[in-house]
Amino acid sequence: MTRGQSAVVGVAVLVAATVVAVAALTASVGTVVTEHAAAADSRRVAADLRTALHPARTTGTTTGRVAFARGRLALQPRDVRVLNETGPVATVHANALRFSTGRHTVTYLAGGVLTSATARTTWDAPVAVRADADSLVVGVPALRGSVSIAAGRTARGDGAARWTLRSTVTHRRRRLGAGRYRIAIETTHTDAVSARLAAAGATATTVRAFDDDGVPSVVAAIPGRPTGTLLVHETTVSVS
Repeated sequence: MTRGQSAVVGVAVLVAATVVAVAALTASVGTVVTEHAAAADSRRVAADLRTALHPARTTGTTTGRVAFARGRLALQPRDVRVLNETGPVATVHANALRFSTGRHTVTYLAGGVLTSATARTTWDAPVAVRADADSLVVGVPALRGSVSIAAGRTARGDGAARWTLRSTVTHRRRRLGAGRYRIAIETTHTDAVSARLAAAGATATTVRAFDDDGVPSVVAAIPGRPTGTLLVHETTVSVS
């Protein structure tokens, strides 16, 4: 190989290396931009769901908004159970309203909002379980309807798509009698739900499966032998 040929080869190798480096940098910048956009969408949806959904405190029809630039919002099947010494005495198909974008998820479940990013999840639920030595009251929002919406703009899109979130709430009460009770909440975020239930005073928090749908439940024991009452807040939700 002549000196001229060597120079040509060297330049070609340098150009190729530069192209690879620029491509890697571009991909890295794109990943960072997308991650920031996903985080922003998750914060916005979490705030929207906290504002729009208050089944325990409302009756009739109310409206709110939900907005995001990229992701999907849909109802998912979830159960909440009340158990005594022999097993479940009440099963509520509570369901969850879940938003997902990239590695971020936001889930409205059992009256609270679960926010998850990578390995960290928090649940802000003011757990609707009131118990003392004599009585136990369990309140469960039960979401009904058909929700499945998506937005597919890129991270450089010109803003969020906006929808109206409508909820219609009725309430029903069921007396359960006296017993040693446990509350079981079906969730994929077992650590966050366990921590919140323990902080609310529940004891002997464990995780187990009640069916074969692949989603476990956090089971928390209620101290004493109170007389139980179950309040179900039937909530029909729609997005338009």
